[in-house]
Amino acid sequence: MIQDRAPLAVVLKGWPRLSETFIAQELVALEEAGHRFELWSLRHPTDRKTHPLHDRLHAPVNYLPEYLHEEPERVWRARAVAQQLPGYAQALALWRADLRRDTSTNRVRRFGQACVLAAELPPEVRGIYAHFLHTPASVARYAAVMRGLPWAFSAHAKDIWTSPDWELREKLTTDAGGARFGATCTALNAEHLRDLSQAPDRIDLVYHGLDLSRFPPAPDRPPRRAGDRMNMLSVGRLVEKKGFDRLIEALALLPAGLDWRWVHIGGGTLAGEMAELAQARGVADRIDWRGACDQPDVIEAMRDADLFVLPSRVARDGDRDGLPNVLMEAASQKLPILSTPVSAIPEFIESGAQGLLVSDTPADLADAILRVADHPDEARRMAEAAHRRLYESFTMQPGIALLGARLNALIGCGAEA
Repeated sequence: MIQDRAPLAVVLKGWPRLSETFIAQELVALEEAGHRFELWSLRHPTDRKTHPLHDRLHAPVNYLPEYLHEEPERVWRARAVAQQLPGYAQALALWRADLRRDTSTNRVRRFGQACVLAAELPPEVRGIYAHFLHTPASVARYAAVMRGLPWAFSAHAKDIWTSPDWELREKLTTDAGGARFGATCTALNAEHLRDLSQAPDRIDLVYHGLDLSRFPPAPDRPPRRAGDRMNMLSVGRLVEKKGFDRLIEALALLPAGLDWRWVHIGGGTLAGEMAELAQARGVADRIDWRGACDQPDVIEAMRDADLFVLPSRVARDGDRDGLPNVLMEAASQKLPILSTPVSAIPEFIESGAQGLLVSDTPADLADAILRVADHPDEARRMAEAAHRRLYESFTMQPGIALLGARLNALIGCGAEA
């Protein structure tokens, strides 16, 4: 017996991606709560590994043409179908208005991918939900208009802060083609999007939270003593907004008498540059570059570490973190946290209470590392407080319940969510 296709299409930048466990966590939770959907990915996977979480998702995955010239017959066939759809002329007009303000090849690719999406969506689909408010939301928006479907989005960090306000306003409009609702993962993001929206009540604050069933209980950490080796861990892509260059400079400022090691987990475009910087600063022999790792390896590293360090900052193009899930993951293992007061990080950590937040200058980072090394009892107290805050206010279930209700309304009868 052939089952009906799912009523919801989920548009993603790529699937699966090691750096986006928050998306995988959400989708698995929605599926396990009874929601049915298919994934439509703009890119093919590039990571060699996957998380066990990815294997828990049963939704079908469809890949749109990553570059239009690679599948010309599929694109032209889809465009011919799309041109017969009731909303094609309106979608074309929206795209042309966008193209006048953004003449990039990416804008052209977005419309081509939208034509393929609109042409290939099964008739059972009653709504489209996009993760990220930049390219995936554009593809979802154009395709939804072509098909006469409602659409919604989840916005995170880079997609908000590196997109021009005109484009965000277009997607947040209450006019035809605007999103029925949007979810975002920090209060800072929500305030910004509500300021740009004609209908602020359509923007929901939905913290990713943490699915604590995926994590073992925190280890029984033996008390550290001042003078013991300081084993530090960072998890994050080697890109500008993560600030690892400043951390390497900070490590070079640590006194010779401090015994320390730093483990870094994550890929990224600046890997070679960071390794060269560590060599130039004379600290390369104390650094373990592990590259991209799956979730079990990350958790094991957290359980072996004494301090988690994430020196986030605002990149030159405006890109920044939202509320990185790795901070909550570290808290789940009662690992003391050192980070910066960037974006929404203070929504989880109050400096001196659940961890330390300092500026991303090498001197301040080095001083904070020394503070943790010299005051292990204070570090343990802050780690306990972060663990309590995680369990009290940052679990996954409340956000999934709110998001699930919004999605049900989206695909229910076409009414506003």
